[in-house]
Amino acid sequence: MIIYNVTVNIDDSVHDEWLIWIKEHIPKVLATGKFDGATFSKVLVEEEMGGQTYSIQYRSYSREALDKYYQEDADKLRQEGLKKFADKMLAFRTELEVIDTYAVNFK
Repeated sequence: MIIYNVTVNIDDSVHDEWLIWIKEHIPKVLATGKFDGATFSKVLVEEEMGGQTYSIQYRSYSREALDKYYQEDADKLRQEGLKKFADKMLAFRTELEVIDTYAVNFK
């Protein structure tokens, strides 16, 4: 499995508006059919630049599905955020390959 991670720092002046928007945006990304789910998390480390930082981890079905997302959907979906929040949002993306998963089972 490939995780497509988007880390976003959002300026406090548009934070509340962005939070509403991102909760609408994530389902749009999932609706492309290239991911089987997502996790939306707040980063708990304070950034020197200020603002609030979040991570959205989309679980892609495969490398091919993620590549298709880049080819068919990414530009359009990214533009929505750029138009709305422009210089108030800084985002970077990383790809993670899941090697193994572990869980603790309590009885």
